[in-house]
Amino acid sequence: METTVQQKYTYKDFGNDQEVRWCPGCDDYVILRSVQKALPEMGVKKEDVVFISGIGCSSRFPYYMGTYGMHGIHGRAPAIASGVKLANPNLSVWVITGDGDSMAIGGNHFIHVLRRNIDLNIILFNNEIYGLTKGQFSPTSLVGQKTKSSPFGNTQPPFSPGELAIGAQGRFFARIGGNSPKEMTDIFIEAEKFKGTSLVEVLQNCVIFNDGCYVKYTDKNVREDQQLFVEHGKPMIFGKERNKGLVLNGLKLEVVTIGENGISEEDLLVHDAKEKDPTLHQMLVRLEYPLVTGIIRSFGDATLEERENALTEQIKAKSKFKKTNDLFFSGETYEVK
Repeated sequence: METTVQQKYTYKDFGNDQEVRWCPGCDDYVILRSVQKALPEMGVKKEDVVFISGIGCSSRFPYYMGTYGMHGIHGRAPAIASGVKLANPNLSVWVITGDGDSMAIGGNHFIHVLRRNIDLNIILFNNEIYGLTKGQFSPTSLVGQKTKSSPFGNTQPPFSPGELAIGAQGRFFARIGGNSPKEMTDIFIEAEKFKGTSLVEVLQNCVIFNDGCYVKYTDKNVREDQQLFVEHGKPMIFGKERNKGLVLNGLKLEVVTIGENGISEEDLLVHDAKEKDPTLHQMLVRLEYPLVTGIIRSFGDATLEERENALTEQIKAKSKFKKTNDLFFSGETYEVK
């Protein structure tokens, strides 16, 4: 960002007078407030922030922000956001999307914005259901899940947003429960700092059509034992007693207990989010116990803008044309009398 903030904002500066129309108890409220709390810490001018959404419950988001925004069409928010960012690189551009919007009709746009590594941010509200259209199964719905469009159980295996993102050469991937506002706020701040495409998956509970879909991981009574919140450069420790951790046993991650079988904290894996090789990051994304949350991958790489600018300068340096007229009047020309 070239622009800097002279005044200090608060979260209220990023709200507006619009009535927030999500169902009572929806995690979308938590995400909204977490974003509004994160923005003042990013050092970006309010008028330089843009939120762009597709279609779905999540896509109401731009209406509730005191910033610029656009409610786009289904699945196309990454394409619109790419154009906005490339047209004005100084903007802080955010894509707001859901699991259906991003990985069903928008799947092609989703994987290619990650592959290109444009300097923008994506927040993916994953509730494993279509909420706005009243409860059909989505690309992240579980096998066997009964929905309005699969009354006898869904037969299609789900996408994992993290696996899909890393497979598409995503450089930044984070995951967080929808009831963890403090950690969520911190992750959004780090996502904005990252130069390239950042993807934050929020495990968002839909209280109407898929209530409790993440309760085995996010309930406050089990969260510490079921989630491993990773931090770069720190051992992978979890549990209420902070006595469990991860080691690599052959080609698999294994949960061990500190103090048993000679295991000490020094034996645990240390998280390296910045490693270029995504092998371990994919393993962490796939792990079901514990569910890994936090910033799993944050590998710095050249952005699309940087690669395009470098190529442009390279071609310009070799070109014999220095201005448009040089091109127009090159080669064989003639005058019309």
